[in-house]
Amino acid sequence: MSKRHATSARALMPLSTLALALLAALPAAAQETATATQAEPPAAAQPTELDTIEVIGSRARGRTAAEAAAPVDVISREQLQSAGVQEIGQALQMLEPSFNFSRTFVSDGTDIIRPATLRALGPDQVLVLVNGKRRHQQALVNVQQTIGRGSAGTDINAIPISAIERIEVLRDGAAAQYGSDAISGVINIVLKRSTDTSGSLEVGQTYAGDGEVLHGGLNTGFGLADGGFLNFTFEYRDRGETNRAGPNLDLNPPRVALRLGDADSTDAYLWTNAAVPIGPGELYWFGGYSKRKGDSSGIFRAAGDERAVPEVYPDGFLPNLLTSVEDASLAFGYRAPLGENWDWDVSVNRGRSKFDFAEGNSINVSWWYEPKPDGSGIYAQSPNSAYTGGLQFDQTTFNLDFRGTVKGFNDNPLSLAAGFEWREDNYKIKAGDPVSYSYGRTNSGAIPILTPSGAVAPPGIQGFPGFTPGTAVDDGRHSMAVYLDAEAKLTQRFLLGAAVRFEDYSDFGNTTTGKLSARFDATEKFAIRGTLSTGFRAPGVQQQFYSQVSTNFDTAGNLTDTLTARQDSAVTRALGIKPLKEETSTSGTLGLVYKPSENTTFTVDVFRIDIKDRIIFSGSIGPEPVGTDDLPCRPDNGNCPIRGVLEPFRVGQAQFFTNAIDTKTQGIDIVAEHGIDFDGGSRLDLTALVHWNKTEVTKRKSQSDIIGVDKLFGDEQVLLVERGQPRAHHVLQGVYTTGNWSFLARANYFGSVAGKGFTLVKQTWGGEWLGDVAVGYRFNKNLKLTVGANNVFDAYPDKWDPVGGAPFPQMGFKYGWETLPFGTNGGYYYAKVDFRF
Repeated sequence: MSKRHATSARALMPLSTLALALLAALPAAAQETATATQAEPPAAAQPTELDTIEVIGSRARGRTAAEAAAPVDVISREQLQSAGVQEIGQALQMLEPSFNFSRTFVSDGTDIIRPATLRALGPDQVLVLVNGKRRHQQALVNVQQTIGRGSAGTDINAIPISAIERIEVLRDGAAAQYGSDAISGVINIVLKRSTDTSGSLEVGQTYAGDGEVLHGGLNTGFGLADGGFLNFTFEYRDRGETNRAGPNLDLNPPRVALRLGDADSTDAYLWTNAAVPIGPGELYWFGGYSKRKGDSSGIFRAAGDERAVPEVYPDGFLPNLLTSVEDASLAFGYRAPLGENWDWDVSVNRGRSKFDFAEGNSINVSWWYEPKPDGSGIYAQSPNSAYTGGLQFDQTTFNLDFRGTVKGFNDNPLSLAAGFEWREDNYKIKAGDPVSYSYGRTNSGAIPILTPSGAVAPPGIQGFPGFTPGTAVDDGRHSMAVYLDAEAKLTQRFLLGAAVRFEDYSDFGNTTTGKLSARFDATEKFAIRGTLSTGFRAPGVQQQFYSQVSTNFDTAGNLTDTLTARQDSAVTRALGIKPLKEETSTSGTLGLVYKPSENTTFTVDVFRIDIKDRIIFSGSIGPEPVGTDDLPCRPDNGNCPIRGVLEPFRVGQAQFFTNAIDTKTQGIDIVAEHGIDFDGGSRLDLTALVHWNKTEVTKRKSQSDIIGVDKLFGDEQVLLVERGQPRAHHVLQGVYTTGNWSFLARANYFGSVAGKGFTLVKQTWGGEWLGDVAVGYRFNKNLKLTVGANNVFDAYPDKWDPVGGAPFPQMGFKYGWETLPFGTNGGYYYAKVDFRF
């Protein structure tokens, strides 16, 4: 039996020669979509037979992944434990080809919460559930030139891997079933219900000798009442930084001056999952707390730079970004039968994401050079560190759900589900210390503050400037939804399903979505399946309420306020930018399932997703040049309308969120798995997972009469959407078990990515195969040792073009940082002990 059933969806392109070669190389191929080592666990730890468990994608009782009309992948706890990594984002990157976990750095808070995406869409276009309940999103907004720019997705690494029983990945549009955000699909994380004790210890480091990892996890539980349970997870991880920077050739002498790689971080988790019988049903609760601290850096300020004070940093300095991430959630609910054929479930789910910024090894140059009021010289003082502000997202969700069966067709029951959801989202921005954002101690532009060269002194702490009191906010919205879901077998071979959902939001109105799904089992071995759906994504409250003001230089070198303007603010209204509205989508999948034997499964699924009115983060919109004597630029003559808008608000530049592009994403997924049993009890499991996608920006549009589409969303941003994520990701894997030994060999292929967000010169980083190996030995049913290596051949991305990429290669950037799917760490080796008692 396959350890991970891959009812899979992937789409676009006809089968290429590569696909045919991969399929020919594996006999109808292997185990589950992107598995991990499957060392023979004791009987109590054997993975659940996936033909017997219900999964997301259907609310019908007893509908399993093997029977679903939509493609669902199920990743077992054994696969997660054997992946050789201890972060969920990295594990899914290795095990689920449609999932991408871009390894960015020098990107402010995105260094510690990296964007996680599904089917090449955005981080906020995939819905994450825990135990089938909506998971809250992160507080951090990705505002740098990274995957998911302008979005706030779900912090998937806030959940400890030791707490997870399995992960279900629905690669199908499901907004009509589960609500906003499920445009690209749904990831459902199912927690353990175990009442025994198990754990693991892992140590490892990169081939380069850095990035040391120390990880420990313990999961334990005990029974409650008659059939209840209480499960706890404790987990801790210490991950050292990696640095792949080259020497800065502009320094004398040249030396490494940057930190380019994984941030130094520590993570601690405490989670629980429980249920206790009460009356005819059970009371349940789950959730937990996690805290992470990150330590990364910005761009080096060289000696002689106007941003460096020679008395403090005679050789220049590297600003140090210190982040603290706290995540907490708790869900309570009660579920019980309702008559013979129905059941009901009522729950309240509360979640919070908190992100705090601090800057160290830095300085506020304007504070240092600020003249004293008595004319006796400059202050010559500035703190070297500061709290720069915080972000917080809170979500409360109430659900009431019913499901059951009524008389259907040809003695087949009609499965029905209906429910109500109420949700409140709130967003806060907390201002930083005054030194983190101000221009001098008074923060008044009327007081000239000049450096020794006569230049205007830059304001705020260097690195990550603080949030100002003017951008502090505490605001939110609420929404309600009702849905109806129906599914039935019209004949013994033909399954038909339909869903409709209505949602109403307090800020932008309402929307209705629908979905049709079908499956025809032509024979016991061959089936055709497909879905058609409409979907939507409500603008996040992070996108609605996020704003920041920093004093920077404009293109003429003048000190100017740069505003990240809140949507529907006076500035955006004056520029002609309308309030945010929902993104809408239409999507479909079409696939086939072929299962010639118990040990062999083959699936092919194609998909297409069209999205209208995607929310983007604009470029910096500055005023027109001052003009000429013949055509002067004045706010009242119509020759410079942007300047005319910005000047009354005393804003030099503005950027904002807006619905500005339409996109089309197509793809294909092929999953082949094959298991071979040998005499003596040995077994070989083979898996081939082939994924292609292609995203195109089909339309750019501006709501403003004075801001053109090229200025609003330039070609470099189009390239980030279209080529920032790999168009191909394939996984080939073999797992051989014999006696107490297990052997894993896995290859991940990541296709090429491209970007030009910093130099405006397109740079392409070619595709690369990464190999992983592991050997495990089980001493007894309670103890197993595994040693292995990920990226065993020490592969790195292509180096940055020293000419087209200038000046970044000269600063020490070897490989770029916008979009690299597998990072720049190179090989990693580890040893791990799994135990239970």
